[in-house]
Amino acid sequence: MRALVVTAVAAEADSVTTGLTPHPDAPGPEPRTLPGGYLVNRRDLPGIAFDVLVGGVGPAAAAAGAATALALADYSLVVSAGIGGGFAPAAPLGSLVVADAIVAADLGAETPDGFLDVTELGFGHSVHLPPAELAARAAEATGALLAPVLTVSTVTGTAARAAALAARHPMAGAEAMEGFGVAEAAAAHGLPVLEIRAVSNAVGPRDRAAWRIGDALTTLAGGFRVLGPVLANWGERHEHPHR
Repeated sequence: MRALVVTAVAAEADSVTTGLTPHPDAPGPEPRTLPGGYLVNRRDLPGIAFDVLVGGVGPAAAAAGAATALALADYSLVVSAGIGGGFAPAAPLGSLVVADAIVAADLGAETPDGFLDVTELGFGHSVHLPPAELAARAAEATGALLAPVLTVSTVTGTAARAAALAARHPMAGAEAMEGFGVAEAAAAHGLPVLEIRAVSNAVGPRDRAAWRIGDALTTLAGGFRVLGPVLANWGERHEHPHR
């Protein structure tokens, strides 16, 4: 089985790669560069190989990066991974969230009666659903909250925006900027998708002093340290190779 893991930035990719490196002193393969300048690190574990891609920030960049990689190799699973904001109190700083739904939370239109998503507008869909069994097993193995993860193009920075998102998505666990874009690329190739987020800050007023990015990156590495066998086991029973 071969899985593509898409992160936004190099620091997230480094954490994922660290978690997937069982012997840190043993050098892994050199990173390779895809068309478009996308960097990819490969890590091989029993039963599964991972390509870890730095895809860029935001849903459009993430979709483009993921689609580029998916067009060049055969994969069975796509994972969106990185840090993000957590909805308190369900997802505190330093915790993990595994998505049971990947939601485009600000793709739509504002109206006098409130926000309408693209599904309500009749222009497509606003939700991708990871395989339920895989998401549940991943959450159980990593000790993560299993909940919807919202994809936003503008990170929440006010209490009013946080309240509005929570009202529209009361079960949401986290917000980030790439998951829906990665999921769109995976869906275009007929592949299942998973999203995992380590919480670096609370969704709400922007307070850089309260961010715990380093802790979240450490948590992300720890999550991937235990995810490998879970994904390999799932793949043995559900492998769905691209092309």
